[in-house]
Amino acid sequence: MKPMVVLTGPTAVGKTELSIQLAQKLDGEIISADSMQIYQKMDIGTAKIRKEEMDGISHHLIDVLDPSEEFNVARFQEMAKDALAGIYRRGRIPLIVGGTGFYIQGLLYDIDFTKEEQDFRYRENLQKKAKEEGAQVIHKMLQAVDPASAQKIHPNNIKRVIRALEFYHLNGRKISEHNEQESRKESPYRFAYFVLNQNRTTLYERINHRVDLMLEAGLVEEVRRLKEAGYGKNLVSMQGIGYKEVLDYLDGKMTLEETADQIKKDTRHFAKRQLTWFGREKEVIMIDKDKYETEEEILEHMLGILKEKGIYHG
Repeated sequence: MKPMVVLTGPTAVGKTELSIQLAQKLDGEIISADSMQIYQKMDIGTAKIRKEEMDGISHHLIDVLDPSEEFNVARFQEMAKDALAGIYRRGRIPLIVGGTGFYIQGLLYDIDFTKEEQDFRYRENLQKKAKEEGAQVIHKMLQAVDPASAQKIHPNNIKRVIRALEFYHLNGRKISEHNEQESRKESPYRFAYFVLNQNRTTLYERINHRVDLMLEAGLVEEVRRLKEAGYGKNLVSMQGIGYKEVLDYLDGKMTLEETADQIKKDTRHFAKRQLTWFGREKEVIMIDKDKYETEEEILEHMLGILKEKGIYHG
């Protein structure tokens, strides 16, 4: 079984810095498991790692798609597997780093998404319904046919709500049952699945501070450039946190202060949902940052676990 290291956790917890140190120790390469950092021209709002921060570590699936392109779990899996093949060929260890839990699950357990049928007309009708009548309306539709999925998927996550409805529409069975079946699969990798966590109050302070820094760094100008280039709210990429709120600001629906508060609120809610997801995953190793005085201590603890699993031999 080939080795794989996963480093995930809620947004703003500090995955990026730790991932670089870990990759250096393991002679590894990083595959981004982030649904937004894949996009070009979207740097500030995605907290995308800069070239100088990479410290010579190869990164994959960052800054490669145009914002007009759709990125989903099936496409992530396909691109990540291509990257994995190259990493293994070079004799390196892959680090899967990012906060999109569904993508990590799909790659780690090799869940098959390729055979899923699609009904574009049905999907477009649901997208139109959500736009005209609100996200809650289609979430209630999901509640009626698949309560388990409705409970797990936030009403504002329109993309996943529609995917669950589309699955039910095409297959006559609940996607929650399908996912439960797939989740019982064993991973084909020898892996360690680390979840970096932190005291909720400290994490929320970090989130609020990061949003302030994003706005100071020019988030509004970034979104304005994208809007002027024709990238509208109908795109999956522009539904990302930070982008949809600033689009509302540019349309005169909110003040800048209200926009900042809304981004902070949406990001905090997102972090909470991420923690709920990772808490349900099997075989995760929770790393509580508050129990360590330094990053070096966290790194040493993780390397000790990787030695036990036969992934690290340093």
